[in-house]
Amino acid sequence: MDAIERARRRTWWMLATFGPFVWLFVGARLALSAVRGDPLPWARTAAALVLLACFTWLYLRICTAVIEHRYPTREVVGAGALAVAAVAAGGADPASFGMALVAWLSVASLGVPAWAAVLMAVGTAGAGVALGHLNYLIDPDMLVTGDWSEGRTLLFLGVTYGLVCAAFPPANRLWMWMLELTIQAHQGREAHTRLALAEERLRFSRDLHDLVGHRLSTIAVKAGLAVRLSDADGDAARAQMAEVSDLTRQALRELRQAVRGYRDLDLTAELNSVKDVLEAAGIDCRCHLPYRDPPGEVAPMFAYVVREAVTNVLKHSAATYCDILVRFTDDRAELRVRNDGAGPRDGGDAGSGLTGLKERVAALDGELTAGPAGDGEFLLTAVVSLPVRG
Repeated sequence: MDAIERARRRTWWMLATFGPFVWLFVGARLALSAVRGDPLPWARTAAALVLLACFTWLYLRICTAVIEHRYPTREVVGAGALAVAAVAAGGADPASFGMALVAWLSVASLGVPAWAAVLMAVGTAGAGVALGHLNYLIDPDMLVTGDWSEGRTLLFLGVTYGLVCAAFPPANRLWMWMLELTIQAHQGREAHTRLALAEERLRFSRDLHDLVGHRLSTIAVKAGLAVRLSDADGDAARAQMAEVSDLTRQALRELRQAVRGYRDLDLTAELNSVKDVLEAAGIDCRCHLPYRDPPGEVAPMFAYVVREAVTNVLKHSAATYCDILVRFTDDRAELRVRNDGAGPRDGGDAGSGLTGLKERVAALDGELTAGPAGDGEFLLTAVVSLPVRG
C-alpha cells in the first residue's frame, strides 16, 4: 500500500502543479506591462488576482478529490465560475489570466466520459476566444496582442486556446490512467501473493492429511480388530494393540516432524519455492548459493529459516528486493536473508517466529540474529559451526 500511496502523491503533485503555475503566466504578464510602461488597470487587476487566489484554492481541492476517485461537482462549478470571473476582470490573454480556464479544464475533465471531456474542451476554448474578443473590443491593451488587428487577434486566440485545450486534458487523463494501472498492478500482485501463500498452505494441509489420515485409518482398523479378537484370542488382540501403540508413536513422530518443517524439507526446493512467491509479490529475489547444499542437518534447518524469513518479509515489510546468501567452509555454514522496506514491527518484539528459529538454530550449536541493518534494510543471519552433531 505504501507504493500505491506514493503513486497517489506523485500524481497529485503533477495535477496540482498546473494551478499555481498559472501565477507564473500572470506574473510574467504584469512584468511585461511594467516594462512597456502601460500597466494594467489596478482595480481590475487586483480583483482578478483575488479571484485567481480563490480559484487556486478550489483547484487544489479538486485535485485531491479526483485522486480519491470522487468527482467534486460543487468545487468544479465554483472553480469554473471563478476562472471566468478572473479572466473577465484581468483579461482573456491565453498567456496570462486566460490560463485559469485551461487549468480548470485540465482537472474538470477528469473522471468524466471521453465525449464529455471533448465537449468541455470545445466549450472552454470557445469561452476563451469569446472573452478575448470582448476584451479586444472594450480594452485592447488588456491583451498582449493589443496592437494587432481584430482578425489577427481572433486567429491567435483561436489557435492558442485550441492547442492548449486539446493538449492539457489528455495529459492529465494519462496521469490518472497511469495511477489506475499502478493500483491495479499492486492489487494484482497482492492477490497473486495471497494465492501463492494459500496454495502453499493447501499443499501442507494436504500432506498432513495424507500422513495423519493414513496412520489413523490403520490404527482404527487394527483397534477394531483387537476389540473383535479380545474375547476369542487374547494373544492376537494384544499383538494388534501393540501394533496400534507402535503406529501411534510413529504417527506422532512424523506429525511433529511435519509441523516443524523437517519432513522431506529440501533447501534447494525451498529456495525455488520462496523465490516464486517473492517474485509473484513483485519483490526482486536474488539467491547466492554454493554449488552444493551444506552437510548434515544444516541444509534442512536453513530451509526452515528461509521459509520463516520470507514469510516475515511478505507480512511485515514493503520490500522491493530480497537477497538470500548461503555459504559454508569446512568449519562454518552461514545463511543471510537481507531485504529493504523494513516495517515498524521489524527489529521490535521478535515474536514466536524468530524465537522458534533461534531455538532451532541453537539446537545445532548455532546462532541466529535478526534486526535492522540501516538504510531501511532488515538482516537475518544464521551461523552454524561444522561439523554439527548428528
